Amino acid sequence: MTVSETGTVLITGPTRGLGRAATLAMADRPDGERPDLLLVGRAGKALTEVADEARARGATVHEVGCDLSRLADVRAAAATARALLDAGAVRPLRALVANAGQMSADTRVASADGYEMTFAVNYLAHTQLIGDLLGSFTAPARVVLLGSNTYHANIYRRILGVPAAKWRDPVDIARAGTGEKNPGLKSTGVAYSNAKLAILYYAHELQRHAGPGINVSVFEPGWMPGTALGRGAPRAIRTVGRGLARLPGVATPERSGPALASVALDDTWANLRDGEFVVIDKVREVRPVAQDRDRERRLWAATAQLLERAGTPSDAC
Repeated sequence: MTVSETGTVLITGPTRGLGRAATLAMADRPDGERPDLLLVGRAGKALTEVADEARARGATVHEVGCDLSRLADVRAAAATARALLDAGAVRPLRALVANAGQMSADTRVASADGYEMTFAVNYLAHTQLIGDLLGSFTAPARVVLLGSNTYHANIYRRILGVPAAKWRDPVDIARAGTGEKNPGLKSTGVAYSNAKLAILYYAHELQRHAGPGINVSVFEPGWMPGTALGRGAPRAIRTVGRGLARLPGVATPERSGPALASVALDDTWANLRDGEFVVIDKVREVRPVAQDRDRERRLWAATAQLLERAGTPSDAC
């Protein structure tokens, strides 16, 4: 039996690339296995189009407009999702897929709440959303976070010039850069890799705090250059990425999207927990740097501090 038989999946970033492919893969499930869908993304044509396409494939779909760079928007989206669940407009919440991501071209750019944009969208927005919805899950339930091997800059990321994470206190990581000049490709890449390392740390700590029956995992879609994620990245990364995307063997939304849907829904993955790291369709061990209890505790506490500064603290921090 799959989670989708009785449940709802909330997914962020459903309008492009991996998120769109995963959304439509879930909508394509047979009757009895197809989940209801809460699609959280920027309001507009792209969100409407993917929602309409999912409905045409048989899914019950609700669009939830949300700018993930604004934590007030994230809190409002969580409130909308809770209202739909409480009203019985959708079935019980069984999975949340924190798919949305961004790679800012300039680490001086701040979110509406004053945080470095890459960290704000990839990490803080999802901690707020998950925390606000943690009490709304019906077990068995799953939280699937989007990770990346950029945290240690494997060979493919080194080809793209994306450096490994350089961890420091999370409050400092969240601070937007300063200075008159763009800090450059290296700083941008470190910001992205730090956000992805933070997701691994958060996944481990979230599992310790989540209620019974909520399993937390991290999904890496594989090396997928040239996708919409990099639209805010420096031009050099976008240009190289478009060329490398044509090489045989690289991951694509068409392959990795259904794999992400499977991790959220299928019995094959029912026992994934403790932030286990899935690369497309295989569980992989993370590097030692991604397992650090002291960093995980500090990140949890700092996240609560950062969210409180921006408004209402999250229950999951």
